[in-house]
Amino acid sequence: MDLDIEGNAALVTASSSGLGKASATALAREGVNVVVNGRDEDRLEAAAEEIREEATGDVVTVSGDLTEAADIEALVEATVEEFGGLDHLVTSAGGPPSGPFLETTDEDWYDAYDLLVMSVVRLAREAEPHLREGDTGTIVNITSRSVKEAISSLVLSNSVRMSVIGLEKTLSKEFGPDIRANAVLPGVHETPRIEDLVEQSVERGEYDSYEEGLAARGEGIPLERIGDPMELGNTVAFLSSPLSGYINGQAIVIDGGDGSANL
Repeated sequence: MDLDIEGNAALVTASSSGLGKASATALAREGVNVVVNGRDEDRLEAAAEEIREEATGDVVTVSGDLTEAADIEALVEATVEEFGGLDHLVTSAGGPPSGPFLETTDEDWYDAYDLLVMSVVRLAREAEPHLREGDTGTIVNITSRSVKEAISSLVLSNSVRMSVIGLEKTLSKEFGPDIRANAVLPGVHETPRIEDLVEQSVERGEYDSYEEGLAARGEGIPLERIGDPMELGNTVAFLSSPLSGYINGQAIVIDGGDGSANL
């Protein structure tokens, strides 16, 4: 399917692996010129090389720390300088540490807020004037289904990520009609973190193979499997395209039907 975004410019943060990388790949396949971002330059360049194998648009790396305001400003500026503008912003960030409420310190709370919320605040603020210049401005925030259903031992994700949804909904109103803002809420996908967890369970003897351990992760999910990161990436690309032109201010769960929330 042609999403009609060839030649557009996109910035995808935290895209050296996982769901951010999948989103960058999906956009690049559609001919979008993409800036990929991460803190580790070697890892970032390796990811970019993989994306370029499938891309029909240009793929450029810009390293930076999403908790640093100056790095975010430089990241947006570099994207605009490289491609002459910015049409699509996709925000992603690593997850905060797990743990129960009583073992979570004030520093943990502030660090999580800085990473998950202030990064989106600063990115949206810096990107807004550039996104308005074109006819296709979009923002897609990758968060977690934990904003719909609290997940055990993930108090930081359960609590802090909800601020991103409140921000996304607000931006959908304040930035419209020039810019659409939506969010995707992933459940379990086969990201490097899940791969590591499955491999560790195999090493502990809980499963005989990676495939068996991976299948076990899908038990209880109506589709009887966990997600492929590209399934989320393709949704991000769709939400960045004119084909989703009347979808605005939405938070879309992508979990194979695993959740129990009605809304």
